[in-house]
Amino acid sequence: MAQQASSARRIIAQNRKARWNYHLEDRFEVGIALQGTEVKSLREGRASLGDSYATERGGEIYLVNAHIAEYKAGGRFNHEPRRPRKLLLRKREIRRLIGTLRRDRVTLVPLTLYFNERGRVKVELAVASGKRKFDKRATEKEREWRRQKERLLKPRG
Repeated sequence: MAQQASSARRIIAQNRKARWNYHLEDRFEVGIALQGTEVKSLREGRASLGDSYATERGGEIYLVNAHIAEYKAGGRFNHEPRRPRKLLLRKREIRRLIGTLRRDRVTLVPLTLYFNERGRVKVELAVASGKRKFDKRATEKEREWRRQKERLLKPRG
């Protein structure tokens, strides 16, 4: 059943740097408050999560610095491409995330932006702590070792 739900989601944008720059801990699927022209632009696949992150403002969680390009036919009703967008979570989840942000040295990083099976825009958000340079080198070393191991164990014939 879980495979069917994952195949039904249509990915709009991914933050691939996040997996390289951070140790990812908890992951959440959250909604996002959008304007009409933003949704239309997302249906065209015109979004980027490159330098984006989530932060707390006035007891709410906002997605900051995510770029959703202007909709071509939007005219004067268009949106600002890099405006802060409110993330939709339950109050209990918001309080827990705010507590985690204040207590630990972590960041909320968006991993993917996608349409779920019902056609709603969702953000996969992760609680992440930054990697240091030696952590990144260790990750690269481990990845190379896995590739070599697969080459050696690959059946030839």
